[in-house]
Amino acid sequence: MVSSFRHNTFYCFVCLVSSSNALKLSSPTPFVDRRQAIQQASAGLITTTGLLLPSNNNNALAAGGLDPIATLSDGKTPFPLASFGLQVYNDDTAYGLTLTALEVGYRNFFASVLAGNQRGFAKAVRDSGVPRKDLFICGSVVSNRVSGYDAAKKATTKGWKGNMDAFSVGGIDYLDQIMLDYPGPDCDSILGQWNSFEEMSQEGLSKTLSVSNFSSNQLDCVLGKCTIKPMVNQLPFNVGYHPGNAIAENSKRGILVQAWAPLGGSLGGRFNSSMKGTCANIGKKYNKSFAQVALRWIVQSGASFTTQTKKKEHFKEDLEIFDFELTAEEMTILSTLT
Repeated sequence: MVSSFRHNTFYCFVCLVSSSNALKLSSPTPFVDRRQAIQQASAGLITTTGLLLPSNNNNALAAGGLDPIATLSDGKTPFPLASFGLQVYNDDTAYGLTLTALEVGYRNFFASVLAGNQRGFAKAVRDSGVPRKDLFICGSVVSNRVSGYDAAKKATTKGWKGNMDAFSVGGIDYLDQIMLDYPGPDCDSILGQWNSFEEMSQEGLSKTLSVSNFSSNQLDCVLGKCTIKPMVNQLPFNVGYHPGNAIAENSKRGILVQAWAPLGGSLGGRFNSSMKGTCANIGKKYNKSFAQVALRWIVQSGASFTTQTKKKEHFKEDLEIFDFELTAEEMTILSTLT
């Protein structure tokens, strides 16, 4: 969701830093609204905390793809670490770029209802020839503008049914994940939203459930009552903006953070030219770009990312971050830039 389109890396995981190198994240900063950002844009040692990498191959590849796979905290769901997040495209553009992403090697896709391009994405999946079983597809529901358990549940159900209707044009009849894009205004409303998601899962329409923009307290509202727990929490997270102890707080709940705006373009300049310069200087050692260093910092911090771009070379670039490792000193430098 960036207005300057180097590429807009939203929200997906590979290496978690060891506990001895755990990052101290900055103090909380004001809430960032993804809806507004989308509107503006339209105009070494691998350890885990509540998340698993394949024990026999830390460089495991997605089926037919190029990016490593994590296993979510349910212990069974494979999750390609880099995702293409279709956020600011119309259906026709989403169609073409999805085909490009599939060709390059992406197998994880986040098709947000906010962008209104789920049909274009679904048609590309249908026409690509890539087996559905090799893909991880996540949809989203926005139902935070109503209040109360019953109203929130009704709005959320309408939302996920709309997702399934849109994806059906490409023959997609189940999702690997459905994401609640914003929490309701209070715990009662959030529980209504979540109960609807659990019913969707029980109908076999989504294998896993997730959230976005949830605080620790809002996560605990769900975790205290749910029968199916969230696997992923999408949050704004990058070198220039990493508020609070987001990774630690989510990890101890068995939830993977997916960074949206990991290159910061839709976060009001928080990822500035000086930060890019620092990333670029570190990248010279590894023959990597500033973006690759910034993305590598994210995954070594314990988060994952989703990327979007209009250029094939940038799609490739964002996958080429799993063949080098930042030192502890470099991680510290980058984590203290904000």
